[in-house]
Amino acid sequence: MDYKETLLMPKTEFPMRGNLPNKEPKRQEQWEAENLYDKVQERTKGRPLFILHDGPPYANGDLHIGHALNKILKDFITRYKSMTGYHAPYIPGWDTHGLPIETALTKNKKVDRKKLSIAEFRQLCAEYAMGQIDNQRTQFKQLGVRGDWDNPYMTLTEDYEAAQIKLFGDMAKKGYIYKGLKPVYWSPSSESALAEAEIEYYDKRSASIYVAFEVTDGRGVVEEGDKIIIWTTTPWTIPANLGISLHPAIDYVLVEENKERFVVASALLETVSKELEWENPQVVKSFKGAELDRATAKHPFYDRESLVMLGDHVTTDAGTGCVHTAPGHGEDDFFISKQYGLDVLCPVDEKGVFTSQAPGFEGLFYDEANKVITEKLESVGALLKLAFITHSYPHDWRTKKPTIFRATAQWFASIKDFRQDILNEIKQVKWYPAWGETRLYNMVRDREDWCISRQRAWGVPIPVFYGEDGTPIITDETIDHVSNLFAEHGSNVWFERDAKDLLPEGFTSEHSPNGNFTKETDIMDVWFDSGSSHAGVLLQREDHRRPADIYLEGSDQYRGWFNSSLSTSVAVTGKAPYKSIISHGFVLDGNGRKMSKSLGNVVLPSKVLKQLGADILRLWVSSVDYQADVRISDDILKQTSEAYRKIRNTFRFMLANLADFNPETDGVSESEMTEVDRYMLHRLQQLVKEVKESYEKYEFSPIFHRIHNFCADDLSSFYLDFAKDVLYIESEDNLRRRSIQTGYYEILTTLIKLLTPIIPHTADEVWEYIPGVNESSPQLTDIPEPRVIEGFEGLENKWNHFMAVRDDVLKALEEARNEKVIGKSLEAKITVVPKDQDTREVLQAIEDIHQLFIVSEAVITDHAEGATAYRLVDVLVEKHPGEKCERCWIASETVGQSQEHPTLCSRCADVVEKHYTV
Repeated sequence: MDYKETLLMPKTEFPMRGNLPNKEPKRQEQWEAENLYDKVQERTKGRPLFILHDGPPYANGDLHIGHALNKILKDFITRYKSMTGYHAPYIPGWDTHGLPIETALTKNKKVDRKKLSIAEFRQLCAEYAMGQIDNQRTQFKQLGVRGDWDNPYMTLTEDYEAAQIKLFGDMAKKGYIYKGLKPVYWSPSSESALAEAEIEYYDKRSASIYVAFEVTDGRGVVEEGDKIIIWTTTPWTIPANLGISLHPAIDYVLVEENKERFVVASALLETVSKELEWENPQVVKSFKGAELDRATAKHPFYDRESLVMLGDHVTTDAGTGCVHTAPGHGEDDFFISKQYGLDVLCPVDEKGVFTSQAPGFEGLFYDEANKVITEKLESVGALLKLAFITHSYPHDWRTKKPTIFRATAQWFASIKDFRQDILNEIKQVKWYPAWGETRLYNMVRDREDWCISRQRAWGVPIPVFYGEDGTPIITDETIDHVSNLFAEHGSNVWFERDAKDLLPEGFTSEHSPNGNFTKETDIMDVWFDSGSSHAGVLLQREDHRRPADIYLEGSDQYRGWFNSSLSTSVAVTGKAPYKSIISHGFVLDGNGRKMSKSLGNVVLPSKVLKQLGADILRLWVSSVDYQADVRISDDILKQTSEAYRKIRNTFRFMLANLADFNPETDGVSESEMTEVDRYMLHRLQQLVKEVKESYEKYEFSPIFHRIHNFCADDLSSFYLDFAKDVLYIESEDNLRRRSIQTGYYEILTTLIKLLTPIIPHTADEVWEYIPGVNESSPQLTDIPEPRVIEGFEGLENKWNHFMAVRDDVLKALEEARNEKVIGKSLEAKITVVPKDQDTREVLQAIEDIHQLFIVSEAVITDHAEGATAYRLVDVLVEKHPGEKCERCWIASETVGQSQEHPTLCSRCADVVEKHYTV
């Protein structure tokens, strides 16, 4: 007889290799054909609502690895919540307006804007954005992200824009919206104003100059002809200089050097002397800044005076303590000059080019003018020193080019008017990580006004009309009418119709006695667009509500979407639009460097999907501490793949050994299961508890590590390993065998449910092979609650103690193997000497202990000559004297006792005789 035929060897069609790149697309097609998202929503309808509100990615270009990290994290959460008692719909969204799409059309698509009306150009922008959405939607679905992809929200749709207009109107009604002239971040490369959220800081090389302003009226403190020294890194702003700011309480000195006298802050005299290479400066007198209030000095090269003003913004951190003040090019400059009644001079146009208000420099780009202006200062004897420094400087986040401060008439949201309400709400939000609260709090605490107007074409128009006298008109009537027009026709109607056709029929205003009106041509900041999503989505969509439970985005969104959403929501409701904020870090390469094409270290999601599959990428996301910056590389993904293989092979082994198991008819009650099986179920409950706790805290890395360790240590290295001697050898319906299968069945189904949010493709694949499951997908089930295993009370310590002894035995076997005493562990006979009574009682109480140690014989005794000492026991390892059984491979002295089966041990002979002999 061929005894291999009498073994209950694993039988399964479940493949060893995942082949994920080929299988996952088919699995996704199946989900779509079965409307799995809708099935999940239908199953969970009526449960408590859980809303993770999607922050809209920008609709331009292919996905990068940061997109993948973000969307996969969101998918973990919504999938988990739908399996733990919640109704968790997920509506993906897209941000669709702004400069990059305009640029893509004009540069990449070669669209000539001059040949198109604004409305025609905007239509092309909309069509381009929709194409980008289709491309990105396909890629997001390839990641296995489950959502209502057929009905996403988009900031360009009629319903969304209508809601945004109403939100704007509500803020205006409360007095938070105003138009004013003040310096704002201006991007010459974009030809538009920018908000603080659109500013990034990069190093820039700038000229550093010290300039002398000759005093014309020293207010009796200094004399005519004395000079006040300023320091600046923006020489191009000197033509716009109208004053010099001093701090009223700072000590200043008049110093004589080389027969000239100069004014500087006392605390900076040493620094200035060193910079200007003064040999022997002599202090003539000291005075407070307040004493020079309203003194005057000559502009270095224009026939006008510069007024000395007092401001608390002046410091002695750097420079001279005397601050060059150009009200058209600096926020502090603007406000201090306004207090002193100075006009605003801004001689630079929207392209960054000097106008006729800067005689001698007309037509020069501001950056190019730096050299020319410096040469002019030198020629008139006002330049004391020229050097160059590299410093952090604000840049346009889209074009990556430097910005300037430029005074223009803009629309603002007055954050300072309700800033305290925002700060109070920040304290009510739960933050992951906790430092997010401080970060956003500090940003808001220092915020004054939000510039919300942009001088572009592609965006939501600012719904303001102007009367004949120039007065802005924003009323409930006009806002409602424009909102309804947008809801019906879209915002392009603003550019297609004249002002009179956009106003309610018969509308009149005291500001237009002749009935003539004009309309605003600026559009809203794109952050106002996306920041309106709580009104455009949370309040509009069925099964949604405000506040959302979670906003989850990258850490850059503290200055972006987290901030703008909070501002607009608190402005109109007094409440935050979210209960919790989760932020994640950036994705770096394996060496911790930022990814860039020039370095060749970019990891593309599309490439990972083709080579490894979405579940490997998702498993990687689960393995990292996402709240900090994370790393990814081929080597890291290789390690992830190995972890996946271990988990998959564990599932494959259990599936193979469940091939003949029907849970309805073959399952063993817990009270009848062996202790070791109940111990493993108890370990499983501990795992469920720990994993669910981590899910609840949105900590996914512990989930990955605990499940991987459970598969590798508890299962593969122990439970699955020793159980082969029962599963393969005993008869099909043997109670111990069915007990193990019952344990396998619960462990497998539970692990699959725990991992469904993380690796759904693999989870669905395994589920198809599990006998006796009723649902078509684990996504249509709930993750079980941890429970107390029947009959296991008081046994945990016993089995934990045994596992500690097992560690000692494994060390002894490994050392014996290294010393060539044995080959495989089944060749061994071990003699174990407990070092204490507790250990002795534990070992003596365990049946078939040799199976658990995977040796042919285990003897528990009080003494063994030659045993090696370990922590809990002494162990003697010897080669077993018996003969190897041809069927079970255990060495036994009973081999040959059966005449019918001379190559088998008595145990195997008995099984074969009873169950396999014809």
